[in-house]
Amino acid sequence: MAETQGALKKTPLFDLHVELGAKMVPFAGYEMPVQYPLGVKKEHLHTRNQAGLFDVSHMGQVKLSGANAAAALEKLVPVDIIDLPAGKQRYALFTNEDGGIMDDLMVTNYGDWIYVVVNAACKEQDIAHMQANLGEGVELELLDDRALVAVQGPTAAQAISRLAPEAGEMVFMDSRQMQIDGVDCFVSRSGYTGEDGYEISIPSADADRLCRLFLEQPEIEGIGLGARDSLRLESGLCLYGNDLDQSTTPLEGSLIWAISKCRRADGERAGGFPGADKVLDQITNKNWTRKRVGLLGEGRAPVREGTELFDADGNKIGVVTSGTYGPTIEKPVAMAYVETAFSPLDTVVFAEVRGKKLPMTVSRMPFIEQRYYRG
Repeated sequence: MAETQGALKKTPLFDLHVELGAKMVPFAGYEMPVQYPLGVKKEHLHTRNQAGLFDVSHMGQVKLSGANAAAALEKLVPVDIIDLPAGKQRYALFTNEDGGIMDDLMVTNYGDWIYVVVNAACKEQDIAHMQANLGEGVELELLDDRALVAVQGPTAAQAISRLAPEAGEMVFMDSRQMQIDGVDCFVSRSGYTGEDGYEISIPSADADRLCRLFLEQPEIEGIGLGARDSLRLESGLCLYGNDLDQSTTPLEGSLIWAISKCRRADGERAGGFPGADKVLDQITNKNWTRKRVGLLGEGRAPVREGTELFDADGNKIGVVTSGTYGPTIEKPVAMAYVETAFSPLDTVVFAEVRGKKLPMTVSRMPFIEQRYYRG
């Protein structure tokens, strides 16, 4: 259902986007910049070559506190939260009773509290899910007075270290509370582009000023949702609602790596999360019937979400869930779900685009080399 303009929320950086000439579009209930005058392709390539500033303030930021917070959250995800070291971040999944993925999220241990970032479109559902299931002794606070931005790209560290030298000491998935130009921020060295960079939570009142300071750094340009999507797709990163949903298990979604070993069938804290029986059965018996794969096309025509996939005999065997033309690799890239028989690498499938069957090859993801800084 289309959202009316009057119903849309604005992030703390709305005025800055308009001033920078952004084209604003409705996204997850917010007015968000899809591109700036630079244009989507140039924004994409600038992020790959230098650094980009992304507004992701539409995401949900949550603080969990209480002595039992880690153990309580661990009951909702197939991930090791109890032993997550202080100052570290981890990717996690909320699962439902059928083992389907309710959302993917980032969890940070800040020592005496846990910081959770959830997807914008799932924010209300996820908060209600946590409130209903975390139990007594865990306090949940929605941090709705904070902006969230990402600075991504190979020169992101040198730009941010100029303003906060401590940021340069961090490695991939480190998280710290630090001051940037006198502002108390939560900073993680992580992101959604496949590049080195940071995600930075900023008090709303300081967000505009701090982001103008970021944009004064010669490496950094404002980047919109269009390039964010092509960057994450080249990096093989899922978009919830497209590539993952409530009917998809972690195994079907090729996310077995996101199930901690201690939570698997032979682990010391096996199961104990919603849908564990089905998920552990799939791990043990390898009995899922479809799988998320990466596809590389030929020529220049992008193969978009919803495109049906066929085998050489014309039988439908899958569907594309995300697709675009990859500006870095100069080929059409896509993610899709196919029957498991067609999931091995180098299998050729055919995408039906405007009545033509275009060949695509099952390929490794990420499609580019991820350049996270691991020290």
